[in-house]
Amino acid sequence: MSRFTAVLSAGLAVTTALALSACAGSDEAAPATGSADDPVRIGVVNSGDDYWTTFTDLAQEEGISVELVNFSDYQLPNQGLTDGDLDLNQFQHLQFLANYNTATGSDLTPIAATAVYPLGLYSLKHDSVEDIPDGGEIAIPNDDTNQARALLVLQEAGLLALRDGGTAFSTPADVLEDESRVTVTPVDAAQTALALQDVDASIINNDFVGDADLTAEDAIFSDDPDSSAAEPYINVWVARGADADNEVFQQLVEIYHSPEVTDGVIEASGGTGVIKDNPASELQEILAGIQEDAS
Repeated sequence: MSRFTAVLSAGLAVTTALALSACAGSDEAAPATGSADDPVRIGVVNSGDDYWTTFTDLAQEEGISVELVNFSDYQLPNQGLTDGDLDLNQFQHLQFLANYNTATGSDLTPIAATAVYPLGLYSLKHDSVEDIPDGGEIAIPNDDTNQARALLVLQEAGLLALRDGGTAFSTPADVLEDESRVTVTPVDAAQTALALQDVDASIINNDFVGDADLTAEDAIFSDDPDSSAAEPYINVWVARGADADNEVFQQLVEIYHSPEVTDGVIEASGGTGVIKDNPASELQEILAGIQEDAS
């Protein structure tokens, strides 16, 4: 999931404690004040990235104490936030959040955007999308979230068509064969780079591009980060619904969007990240649409 691969956490004891306390939390938990004695606890999966040091230092200059809680399990940052063990989290895109809310009945809410990480189509055999022959084979990730996005990317590239225009829940069964130029072969996301030897092209998550000795610049096509198809994959800051308008949290969002931090975010992504600044109301509307599609 591009910048969405878990980083092994040095704080395993912290994540375990959060898991054990899952039944003890409360949706009514009061948000932290940001004081030295009551820091804002933020769940992340990449706390080792340099931009987080920049972020916490800038927050401290504004009088806001921040504690980063690093995780290696994607489910725990949302569960910890729901239970009141965290005040915010920042590790996921809207699609992942929608899946969590739908499965658990939670009301976790996006309060700000961070970035989109375009998903690329790569080939060792063809120099452009136009060179891919009719009937060509494309490898795509087989996990639900990335598979749907890969299909949307291929549709955007003009290589296939999806039933009803496609959604963030599309599967290969939704490919309209009579209107498509290529076939798709789902494989494990980590195998998409290796599959390049055997297929015409592969959709490869940024995390695995290096496995094929490629860079993001080698992609023959990437999705448009400003397109409607990319909206479910906007990464976001997330709070409990009751805390969506918290003033301290809004200050932290502003600090995150300072050039010192966002330059580091782009650098950490290998130059692939595209910073987004969608209003919270728009993000919440997109989330509601995804959740409606999921129900």
